[in-house]
Parts: sequence; C-alpha cells; structure tokens
Amino acid sequence: MVQDAARPVSWPTPGPDVLALLRQAAELVLAAPAQWLEQLHEASFAGERMRPVAEDPALAAAVRRVNEANVRHWANANVSDPGRRVPPNVGPEALSAARDLVRRGLDESSLDAYRTSYTVVWKYLMDICFTLTDDHRQLRELLELAALSVSTFIEDTVSAVTARMQTERADLVGGTHAERRATVSLLLEGAPIRRSQAESQLGYRLTGPHTAAVVWAPTPSAAGNLETAAELLMEAGGAVHRLTIVASAAALWLWLPVDAAIDPEPVTAGLAAIPGVQVAVGRPGVDLDGFRRSHLDALETQRMLARIPARRLARYEDIQLVSVLAADPIRAREFVADTLGALAQAEPEVIEAVTVYLETQCSTTRTAARLYTHRNTVVRRLTRADELLPRPLAANVIAVGAALEALRWFR
Repeated sequence: MVQDAARPVSWPTPGPDVLALLRQAAELVLAAPAQWLEQLHEASFAGERMRPVAEDPALAAAVRRVNEANVRHWANANVSDPGRRVPPNVGPEALSAARDLVRRGLDESSLDAYRTSYTVVWKYLMDICFTLTDDHRQLRELLELAALSVSTFIEDTVSAVTARMQTERADLVGGTHAERRATVSLLLEGAPIRRSQAESQLGYRLTGPHTAAVVWAPTPSAAGNLETAAELLMEAGGAVHRLTIVASAAALWLWLPVDAAIDPEPVTAGLAAIPGVQVAVGRPGVDLDGFRRSHLDALETQRMLARIPARRLARYEDIQLVSVLAADPIRAREFVADTLGALAQAEPEVIEAVTVYLETQCSTTRTAARLYTHRNTVVRRLTRADELLPRPLAANVIAVGAALEALRWFR
C-alpha cells in the first residue's frame, strides 16, 4: 500500500495481471451501450435535491454531458495507466456545469448527481470484472482496485468542482449579474421588495405588460447564438428594449414589455438561420403578477419543448393542454392509448391528415390545401383513421384532438 498525496488514501500496488484486467475493464466501459448511459443519467437526477436540475432542460443537458465526460475521463485514464489514482475531472463540461449551477442560485448539494451515479457505474464495472477472470485472487484484487479507483475519482472530482463553485460564487457576489439575478429571484418568489428598488436594479419597469421567454442552446457550441435569437424575439414582439438575465452559460431569461402575443412565423423563420437555439415563450401578463406568471409559463414551455429538439419555438398556448396531461404521464399515456387505439401506430400521413383535419375545423377541402394533396386522398386517409380508432372520429373529435397533441409531445 502507498499513500497518495492528493487526499490521504491507502492505494494498493497490484500485480501486472490485475492491472491488465483493469485496463480491459476500462476499455469495455468506453464501449458502454447508450442504454447504460441513460441509466446513469436517470440515477443522477434521482432525489428531491436534484429536482431543480432535472426540471431545467439546460441544466439537465449540462449534467448529462458531465456524466459522459466523467466516464470517459476515468476510463481513458485507466486505459493509459491502469491502477493509478485518476486525477479529478475539471474539464470544460464540469466547469461549465459548476458555473451554471451557481448562476441559478444552487449550492453544492446539487453535486449529488456525481455520487448517485456512482452506484450505476460501480454495478456495471463489477459485472464487467466478473466476466474477465475466474481466478479468485485476481477477481478480489480487481474488484477492490476498481471500487477504490471509481469512488476516489468521484470524491476528488466533487471536491474540485466544489472549490470551483465557491470561486465562481465569490466572483459573482457584488457583481451586476448577481444583483440582477437575486432581484429577479425575489420577484419570482413574491418576496417583499420595493418596486422602485427592483426597477432601479433591473433597469426595467415592472408596471405594465410583460411577455417572458427562455432562449437556450441544448449544446454548448450554439451558446454564442443566444443573443442573436433574443434580438430576433424582441424584434418580432415589437419591443424596443428587454430585460435579460443570464440563467446559465447556455440559457437566457427574457422579459419584453409587450402585451400582444408574439407572432411565431417571423421567429420560426429567423431561427432557421440561427442554429442550435430553442425559444419558449410565455403568455403576456400585466404588472408583477404577469411578470411572474409569464416567466413560469415560459419555463413550463421550455420543459415541454426540450422533448422535441427538432422544434425550435413553442408558445405556452401551444403546450398548455399537453402540460396538463403531462402532470400525470401514466394516465396521459393511458388516455392516448384508449382514445387513439391503433391510430397511434398508423402511418405518419394518416396521423397528419387527421391532425390537420381537426385544425381546419373538419374541412376536407382546407385539409387538402394545407397538405398540398387531393381532397380524395384526404378522404381516404380519414376513412383509414376511422378504421383504426376505437370510436368514429366524428363522435369523439375533442378527445382525439387532445390525444393526437399529446402523442406528438410524448413520443
């Protein structure tokens, strides 16, 4: 046994045969299937303290990137130099996530993701070890070394990231960003704060109309496009100024002093030239209550929009019904299955025909025009839908429409 200088830990000195086995195990970890990584992510978000992270698409994406970076970091280190203490992972993914957590006002308890993921990693690694040797001595030494290596790496990384979060928090305290973020947090929580003081700190009038939005980039490489998308949204809303809060390295919270719903067409068209950015818009509101409610709408819209990465823009009214259904996902899926029956697995063109037919107030002529197809084709597809539905479409229009909307978001 040797003592490691980084943090006092008795470190074993196994023989070459065990080190070779650990290298093989690390190579297999690098080739882990996507299904296992999903289990790792799910474990990371378990627990009440991780709920704020799990419910925020930008933070959740950051944690997923950290999970995968940690796995690669540990495995690559043991492929290169098996058995040596793995240095903590303080790469760009970890540091960016630490900065985002601090900016959201979260503390070091949010690093529970590192520790809760350990169980999944260790179980997978243990299963691998049992496939590599039948020799009892080798297996015992391999398991002891692997367990120590992974657990020490996790704790060392948590310590390093904690230190980074403390530094980041110190940098933010007293800064303009911290002051504005703290003021917005107080307003959203309904805390007693003088309106004049809040307006002075934010440079934004709280009296009057507000339309809130969240602009975010699911991947860090697109974070540089956030301001461009924010300007696009402001222009589409007819606003001359906006309140912007940097929620994380990859997300902005916006408030526009406008009372009309933002036209989605110019925003959608503009986003086509701004890669990698999604926009969620809340309902317009008035005064402090509207400031809060519109923001909560935008956050809920963001959570739903994160389910469909290909869709770039959504307004709260687009997801309001589905959001209600999503409050109980199990019953929502039962509702979809009971209402649609075999239609849920029908050809895309049949589902599209029914969806557009309902959107056009059950007009086959307008449906054909929207789909750029012949009216007879629409009629055939609707007939096919009736064959698949448990009840005829004409007798269950509202339920079928709701179920199709839920199907689009829950797939």
